[in-house]
Amino acid sequence: MRQTHLTLITLLLLIPSIITQAQTTTTIVDSPNRQEVSTNYTNFRAPLQQAPLLKLPVGSVQPKGWLRKNLELQRDGLNGQLGTVSAWLDKNNNQWLSNQGDHGWEEVPYWLRGYACLSYILNDEAMLNETKFWIEGILRSAQPDGFLGPINEDNGRRELWANMLALQILQDYYEWCGDERVIPILTAYYKWQLAYPDEKFLRHYWENSRGGDNLHSVIWLYNRTGETFLLDLCRKIHRCTANWMQESGLPNWHNVNVAECFREPATWYLVSGDKAALKATYNNFWLIRRIYGQVPGGMFGSDENCRHGYIDPRQGTETCGFVEQMLSDQILMAQTGDLLWMENLEDVAFNDYPAALTEDMKALRYLTCPNMVQSDSRNHNPGVDNSGPFFSMNPFSSRCCQHNHAMGWPYYAQNLVLASADGGAALLIYGDCTARLKVADGQEITIDEQTQYPFSEDIKVSISGLKKKTTATFPLYLRIPTWTEGAHITINGKTIDCKPNSGLLRINRQWQNGDQVNLHFPMRLTKRTWALNKNSVSVNYGPLTMSLKITERYEKKDSRTTAIGDSHWQETADPGKWPTYEIYADSPWNYALNSNLNNMKIEFRSWPENNYPWSHEGTPITIKAKGARVEGWGMDASGLCEILPDADAPRGKMENITLIPMGAARLRISAFPPIK
Repeated sequence: MRQTHLTLITLLLLIPSIITQAQTTTTIVDSPNRQEVSTNYTNFRAPLQQAPLLKLPVGSVQPKGWLRKNLELQRDGLNGQLGTVSAWLDKNNNQWLSNQGDHGWEEVPYWLRGYACLSYILNDEAMLNETKFWIEGILRSAQPDGFLGPINEDNGRRELWANMLALQILQDYYEWCGDERVIPILTAYYKWQLAYPDEKFLRHYWENSRGGDNLHSVIWLYNRTGETFLLDLCRKIHRCTANWMQESGLPNWHNVNVAECFREPATWYLVSGDKAALKATYNNFWLIRRIYGQVPGGMFGSDENCRHGYIDPRQGTETCGFVEQMLSDQILMAQTGDLLWMENLEDVAFNDYPAALTEDMKALRYLTCPNMVQSDSRNHNPGVDNSGPFFSMNPFSSRCCQHNHAMGWPYYAQNLVLASADGGAALLIYGDCTARLKVADGQEITIDEQTQYPFSEDIKVSISGLKKKTTATFPLYLRIPTWTEGAHITINGKTIDCKPNSGLLRINRQWQNGDQVNLHFPMRLTKRTWALNKNSVSVNYGPLTMSLKITERYEKKDSRTTAIGDSHWQETADPGKWPTYEIYADSPWNYALNSNLNNMKIEFRSWPENNYPWSHEGTPITIKAKGARVEGWGMDASGLCEILPDADAPRGKMENITLIPMGAARLRISAFPPIK
C-alpha cells in the first residue's frame, strides 16, 4: 500500500514536467502544413490548391527601425510628392477621372499601388485622403456592362494591362477597409472579361505577357465569393496569356516582364493542380539566371531586354525589375513556403534596390548594375540596350520606374509577418516591426520583433496581447537562413532542443504573454565564384553582398535638360526642387580582389543617427580587404566600365581597399576579377 502511494506521488510530481515538455515541440520543416485550413483568414477555396501561408491585411504589420525610416523618406520624397510633380498624374482630364481623359492610363495605377499601401501603413491623413480620391475615381470608372477602367482600344481590341494594376489596388483597399462596393464591381468586371471574345482578349504585348497578374486577382476574388464562373475565367486567362511554360525558352526577354511574369505557371498551378506548371516557374527562374544572372544581387543583366552575349556584371536591370521581382518572390513565398523565394527577396531588397535611389529618395535610376562606375546622363547604347539618359539619378527616370518604384518597401513591410494555414504565424523575412494577427482559434496576439537585421545577427521576438485566454497554442515558423552556421535559438532563455539547420523552424507551443524567442544567426564571410563571367568573385557577409567603396562625387544637374523624353512636368511644379544628380568616381575602381577570406577584416561602426544604413558613409559594416589594380581595365567608348578583364591581365601591387554593402554603394564593383 505504501509503495502504491509513493508511486502515485512520484507520478503526480512528474506530471508538471511532462506537460511542460509536451507544450513545446520544435521541428525543421520544408514548408508550413498546407493541409490544414485557417479559420482566421481567407484561404484558397476548393478546388484550388491550398497555400501554406497567407498575407495579412495591409496595415496589420507596422515596421519600425530602418524600414520605417525608408517609408518616411519615400513619403517625403518622390513617391509621396509625385502627384504634384508628374504630368501623368495631373488630375485635369486624367483617364482615371474622366471618360474623355487623355493621360495617366498606366502611370496612375503604377504610382497608386505603392502610394496607397504606404498611406495605409503610415496612417498618414493627407496621403489617405489622396488615396481615397483616386480609388473613388477607379470605382466610378465601372461601366454598366461591367467594364472597369479607362477605355482604350487598338484595332478593335480593348487594352487591359493597366486595369490589372488597378485590380491589385482595389484588393489592398478592400483588405484595409472592407469597402462593400469592391466585390460586386470586381465580379461584374470579371463577367465582362469572361464574355469578351478570346481572339480579342489579352492580345496586346504587355497584357499578353502579364496575364498572370490578372489571374492572381481573379483567384483573390474566388477565394472570397466562391463564384464558379471565376474558375472558367482562370482557364481563359491562362489560355490567352503568353506561354511561360516552355521547356528551354521564354516568350520574351524583357527584364520587367521576366521578373513579373515568370511566376504565372505557379499561379496557374493553384487552379490546375498540374505540378508541371509549378515546376515551370522554377525552370523560368533558373533559366534566366543560368544565362544572364551570373552576377551578385539576385537579379540578371537585362538593360531592357536580355541580349545574347551580354552577360557581364556591367549590364543592369530596371528599377521596375527590382520591385517586380520582390513582389513575385513575396507571392511565391506565400504560395510555396520555399526558402528560395525568401532568400532571393532579401538578396534583391538588400543588395540591388536601395542603390537604385538617392538617399533622400527624391530621384532614381532607370538602370542599376552590379558593376557601375559612372552614373551620368549620357546615352550608353550599345553598351546597354537602352538609348537615353538612363544612368543618372533623375526624378524623371522614365515614366514607368518613376511611378512604379515605390511599391518595393511597402509590400516588403507587409510580408514581414504572415499567417500560416495551420493557424500559426510565420517570420520568414526579418525586420524591426510590430504585427497584430489572429492565431489558433481566433485569438489575437501581438508579435513584436526587435532587430537591426540584416546588419545584426540577433533578432528578438516577443508575444503579447492575449486577451480572451491567458494562453494560445499555435505554431510559430521562423526561417533559418541557408547562409548561417551554428544558429542559436532560445525560448525564454532556454535553448531549444532541436538543432536548427537551414529551413523553417516550427515551434508549436502553448504561448502566453511575455514569451520571448531570441534568434542568433552567426554571419560570416563567404565567397561566390561566377564561372561564366571569367571566374569573377563576390563576397558576402550574411545576406549582404559587399562592393568596393568608391569615392562618389555628386554633380547637380537641371532636370529640365536631363529628363527622359516620356516624363513630363506639371505646369505648377518647381523643377528647382527636383534636380538630377550625376555621380562620378573620384577614386580608382579597377581592382582585382584577393578573395582569401582570412585576409579580410570586418569592422563595425555605430548605428547611423538618422536610422538610414543604406548610406555610403553611414553604413554600420565595412570590410578591409586587399586588392590590386588591373592595368588596362578602364572605360569603353560607350561610357561603361569595360567587361571583366581576363585572368592573365596584368595586375599592379597589392593595396588596402574597403568594401561596403552593395545596397549602400551607388557606384560599385561587386563582381571582382580574382587574384590567384
